[in-house]
Amino acid sequence: MKKFMDKNFLLETKTAQKLFFEHAAKMPIIDYHCHINPQEIAEDKKFKNITEAWLGGDHYKWRLIRSNGVEEKYITGQESTDKEKFEKFAEALSRAIGNPLYHWTHLELQRYFGVTKPLSPATAEEIWKTCNTLLKKPKLSVQGIIKHSNVKVICTTDDPVSDLKWHKKIAQDGKCTAKVYPAMRPDKALHIAKPGWAEYIKELGNAAGVKSITTIADVRKAMKQRLDYFEAMGCRATDHALEYAFYRPATDGKVNAVIKKALAGKALTVEESEMYETAFLLFVGEEYANRGWAMEIHYSALRDTNSKMYKAMGPDTGFDCIGIAPQNNGKGLADFMDALNAKNKLPKIIIFSLNPNDNAMIGSIIGCFQGPEIRGKIQQGAAWWFNDTKRGMLAQLDSIADLSVFSNILGMLTDSRSFLSYTRHEYYRRILCNWIGAKVENGEYPADMKFLGQMVEDICYNNAANYFGFSDK
Repeated sequence: MKKFMDKNFLLETKTAQKLFFEHAAKMPIIDYHCHINPQEIAEDKKFKNITEAWLGGDHYKWRLIRSNGVEEKYITGQESTDKEKFEKFAEALSRAIGNPLYHWTHLELQRYFGVTKPLSPATAEEIWKTCNTLLKKPKLSVQGIIKHSNVKVICTTDDPVSDLKWHKKIAQDGKCTAKVYPAMRPDKALHIAKPGWAEYIKELGNAAGVKSITTIADVRKAMKQRLDYFEAMGCRATDHALEYAFYRPATDGKVNAVIKKALAGKALTVEESEMYETAFLLFVGEEYANRGWAMEIHYSALRDTNSKMYKAMGPDTGFDCIGIAPQNNGKGLADFMDALNAKNKLPKIIIFSLNPNDNAMIGSIIGCFQGPEIRGKIQQGAAWWFNDTKRGMLAQLDSIADLSVFSNILGMLTDSRSFLSYTRHEYYRRILCNWIGAKVENGEYPADMKFLGQMVEDICYNNAANYFGFSDK
């Protein structure tokens, strides 16, 4: 019997172990997509206890606790203490065999707190005290965690109207060992049919110095100003959350009519929304191409499905799930990329689908639009959200290997709101090395350790550094 999560955790062969310890483990981290707060980096936040560090804002963990039949007051409520919340998490986690949260949590306990005991109701008190004592030390402040985790680049997720003041402060202070750059997420400007769009578009105009936004030309002008501002702050990546992929081109006149209708507070049809959003995405896509930025597209997330809890708690609180749109996502993606490619304005694109059934579809589409500018110009993103499990990662690695050039992939990202979640990169790297090791030891790939080692280092770090242009930073 193997020991619980020992040094060779998930590394089943000698080749896997060699690749991990001699190559993957030493590589720095580029976290090119996350949701951490740059203010907490700028202020070098110190956490008052492990509950604040672990459970604050982490809807992954909130879902787990809810699934164990726990009242909301012990999850996000103000009526319970942080210790009570921690105890409820410990109880739920101990029952979650096979859930990646079980592995992530114990990797975090091991790497940051030196705790090798499994978290359970029986050990919760001891682990609570140990973690809280260590959290008082400088090495576990936010910047201390970043340094300890060997993180070199962090791309936060930022709205176009953001003044990016915390990014400025981080750069000016020069104390953080990682470079922290904004990544633009223009969802509020994009999703014209969502409540609040008309109000938001005024904010965008104010931020961009555009007095009135009433046409698509005005939207383009405002967005270009904000893109310029983000570029000056080091932005190299963007993100766009779609329910499904679509492509519905329309004249500026038709798009202007849609904007006028939305500003008047009238409901839009699906077709009208798609016309505006297609025009928006085509414009920003061209701008990204001009600037050498990467465009991330995330789709097939069905959000805020529990209306009662959404009204009580708002978005990003653990009530989203995998969606399967009736539309043909493949055709929408292909047509969108084809339109940009026809104008020689196709940017680097990373495609993420929350539906694992889309793996092969995405893998085949990206092969249609590769270019000579860079290896793997069009990418399938890492297994995301409900797919960043051991099984989900393996399924995606298999699919990419089947249909693309495996060595060119961009490795892992945290997609997290927690600074302790950098161990997700370790989890991915162990699975990656084991996957490669199995191929080699099964005689499916040559045992050229020099080449294999370089491949692992590229996937873990170098590919992303080159792809986003961080190697020149």
